[in-house]
Amino acid sequence: MVAGDGRPGQEGGRVVGSDRVLAVLKELAAHPGGVGLDELTRVVGSPKPTVHRALRSLRRAGLAGQDARGHYLLGDEFLRLAFAHHEARPEHVRLRPVLEALAARFGETTHYAVLDGREVVYRAKVDPPSGAARLTSVVGGRNPAHSTGVGKLLLAHSLPTPSAVAGWVGAGPLERRTARTRVTADELATELAAVRERGYALDDEENETGVACLALPVYALAPGTPSGALSVSALTYRTPLATLVDAVDEIRGVLGRLGESSR
Repeated sequence: MVAGDGRPGQEGGRVVGSDRVLAVLKELAAHPGGVGLDELTRVVGSPKPTVHRALRSLRRAGLAGQDARGHYLLGDEFLRLAFAHHEARPEHVRLRPVLEALAARFGETTHYAVLDGREVVYRAKVDPPSGAARLTSVVGGRNPAHSTGVGKLLLAHSLPTPSAVAGWVGAGPLERRTARTRVTADELATELAAVRERGYALDDEENETGVACLALPVYALAPGTPSGALSVSALTYRTPLATLVDAVDEIRGVLGRLGESSR
């Protein structure tokens, strides 16, 4: 296929057509400080004139811009659309007071996340109001579902049986993020059964050493199925996991008083 013929899809491992424009857009998102045309060409795997045409289209739409160095970056219109969409999400609007209240109460970071395949995606985050050390998680960031509190909470609802867990895990072990990560189907099935029994999930330094969290379900769309999960994520040197477990009823109460239901 001739590069730039406008047909979407891939051929020979090269991005073609409209997919090329999307590939360029995604690559710009990975370089908040800007990226040069040569680097974009290398990563996207298309000829330089073709990538330049994609950039020109994105710039006309306001979705890409160019700085004084000649580097390309996401445009103001893209950022306006993205933030407007994010701020208008119903669950984000409803949960923001919850996240802020819990971040202030514990002096730790709070998250709202949803399940996306084998990963969780963070849709909202509130850092503690103090200037204390903070987590590196970001809105839109991802982590493996099996090693996080929010992920295990949501998997407990979507994988209700050991056979379902085994099918989800597949033939090999899961990624071991720390020495405490549960990586086999049997380990994960046992953990998810415990989550269903107690109504909350824990991450005991399973995704990142020195970070623990407690997660509860959020029912923003329907009463029977969680739309996502809320977590209080703490640096263990200042807030041990046991402190969060002892406060689980208080956390549930905050969630309930601010218009959500948890169990």
